[in-house]
Amino acid sequence: MNAPTPAAVPLPFDPSFEQVPDDEAQTSQELAEAMQSILDKTYADNGHAIRSVHAKAHGLLRGQIDILDNLPPALAQGVFAKPGSLPLFMRFSTNPGDLLDDKVSTPRGLAIKLVGVSGERLPGSTGQVTQDFVMQNAKAFTAATPKDFLKTLKMLAKTTDKVPGLKKALSAVLRGAESVVEAVGGESGTLKALGGHPMTHPLGETYYSVVPFLYGRYYAKLAVVPVSPSLTALTDQPVDLDGHPDGLREAIQAYFGEQGAAWELRIQLATDLEKIPIEDASVVWPEDLSPFVTVARIEVAAQDSWSAHNQQEIDEAMAFSPWHGITDHRPLGGIMRVRKPSYELSSKFRERHNGCPLHEPR
Repeated sequence: MNAPTPAAVPLPFDPSFEQVPDDEAQTSQELAEAMQSILDKTYADNGHAIRSVHAKAHGLLRGQIDILDNLPPALAQGVFAKPGSLPLFMRFSTNPGDLLDDKVSTPRGLAIKLVGVSGERLPGSTGQVTQDFVMQNAKAFTAATPKDFLKTLKMLAKTTDKVPGLKKALSAVLRGAESVVEAVGGESGTLKALGGHPMTHPLGETYYSVVPFLYGRYYAKLAVVPVSPSLTALTDQPVDLDGHPDGLREAIQAYFGEQGAAWELRIQLATDLEKIPIEDASVVWPEDLSPFVTVARIEVAAQDSWSAHNQQEIDEAMAFSPWHGITDHRPLGGIMRVRKPSYELSSKFRERHNGCPLHEPR
């Protein structure tokens, strides 16, 4: 595959691009407290510690990523600086911190973990050789600032593990409202986040980092885009969830039981600080200013996407965090800064209550 060229001149990152409010530490603490309440509620109900967000996994996969040769200098950064192949893990999920019937239809998530990465490590990941990217099927975050995100999370924390039957009914109403919005050319991240996401196949989705991260000298967003025809055929394809509370998991398992899949990993370099901001996470970066450009390809062979072995090794014994990685890919912006303690809180809670130390693959 020929390496593409960036369409615009990328903007070198400067530390002044990040603006930290005086009260951000307080916001981060309140966010961690809301996350803690979700963890406590779900543990009390299940007797087993699960993640505070993206608790329900639908597919657990092993594959490899092939980094393209002859990338131009602006794209040959960080883990993508040199061509080669690395093993990776993939975890498909949905947003809530409780284990819900799939008919409570919320945005889809994807986390990937590359193994065998070298470079200076981010704090808290010393000695590791992994790089995580955590994504959602949305181009921007639903909240602009950490305080906006905190308001939403507090509301979700109050409803964790409450009246699941009502949540299914509400989800149906919200899906109807979202379809009306989309019929007139719009889209509501809030409606989708609260349960109004269309009941579509997770494998047909494109997943985005949503918020920016360092890309070596520059800063960027990332997308994982389905490219094999069998995957693109699933884009916007509905999944029948009637009588199937784990229907998304079953759909992924049915697919990978028969065939493999391929995605492209694409990078959108920032080119304009005003139109492509760091601190307002709700802004969709204009692709006419900077399109997504392919830097690697992900290949996954046919396999059991819900094997008992993968459930234990990937879902139970691993954590996925954008802070597991190298300094060349440090997460940027207030949303990611305030979430860092919560990622660590969730991992430690699971380790402590499940009696199973989390591990990073070597």
